[in-house]
Amino acid sequence: MLVTTSTSLEGYKVTDHLGIVRGITVRSRGIGGNFLGGLQTLVGGRNSVYTDLCEQSRQEAYELLMLHAQQVGANAVINMRYDANEVMQGVTEVLAYGTAVKVEKV
Repeated sequence: MLVTTSTSLEGYKVTDHLGIVRGITVRSRGIGGNFLGGLQTLVGGRNSVYTDLCEQSRQEAYELLMLHAQQVGANAVINMRYDANEVMQGVTEVLAYGTAVKVEKV
């Protein structure tokens, strides 16, 4: 599966637009993560606890996006983006989305 944040893939021709695809996950911080993350916040600098949580959330949303693209028959996703929103305090939605397309090498 080819993925780009651009609206086109250099060296490929879009032969079919299959619509918007997305992957969504909702994550919350656990008590242990909040405690350790809070301690790192007091010290300052890079907060590895929250960085890891964010990276895991983005990875899961990306994998779900790929699955959705495969389900609609795409071999590429163009104009891919991430978005995140707080659903409630401590609960965050992470969304990966883009346009599913079929492409062929030029």
